[in-house]
Amino acid sequence: MERSGGGDPRETLRLLWRSPQTRSGRGRPPKVSLDKIVAAALAVADRDGLDAMTMDRLAASLGVGTMTLYTHVPGKAELVDLMVDAAWQELDLTRSGSWRDQIEHYARQNVTLHGRHPWLRAVSTVRPPLGPGLLSRSNFLLAALSMTRLPAAEASAASDAIVTFVDGAAATLAQYTQAERISGQSDEDWWAARQVFWETVFDPARYPAIEQAWLNGGFDRSAAEAAAHALDLGLRALLDGIDARVPR
Repeated sequence: MERSGGGDPRETLRLLWRSPQTRSGRGRPPKVSLDKIVAAALAVADRDGLDAMTMDRLAASLGVGTMTLYTHVPGKAELVDLMVDAAWQELDLTRSGSWRDQIEHYARQNVTLHGRHPWLRAVSTVRPPLGPGLLSRSNFLLAALSMTRLPAAEASAASDAIVTFVDGAAATLAQYTQAERISGQSDEDWWAARQVFWETVFDPARYPAIEQAWLNGGFDRSAAEAAAHALDLGLRALLDGIDARVPR
């Protein structure tokens, strides 16, 4: 797993916020820009995964030498931060309405974002890139939650809880699509090939709750449909819990 926040902090912040770097007016203009490098890195990771997004491969996709990239970005650690924050900037955070409407909109946006960039689940953002994407997301969620009039500490905790749950659920949903694309095998075919497990291995007496859930229709959905239902149910329960803490 990659971890954000591992690069040089000053250089990373300069690049995230596109602070100008003093350059001599002499010489050839650069062949590529930082924005083009980040866009190309996103494209490689979207198509082939984050592990495949090496500096050599990225340079080849841009038609430049690898050393050209290092004149724009120090290394992969800083580039991963730029990629993550660039992805977060794709979120549409212009929704109005009630605080719940806005949080639900954020969740839908996040599902779409992870579907577009499934590699996001492979990056730990415990130490996040401090860029425009992060701040816009945090500002949107806190502004929505301010409508509840929760104390500041609880609103902040609620924002963190929403991010933790929604990001995890959205990443899980994205994995189903990615697994089918990479393997060429549908989720239904994958389970069908393992039907022998239920016929010869599974012991209902040992796992009676699973057996009862099965008999009562608890598993009458595809895995992807079950994950989408879990996201919907979990988000509603989370927002209900937050609402229950709102001062009346």
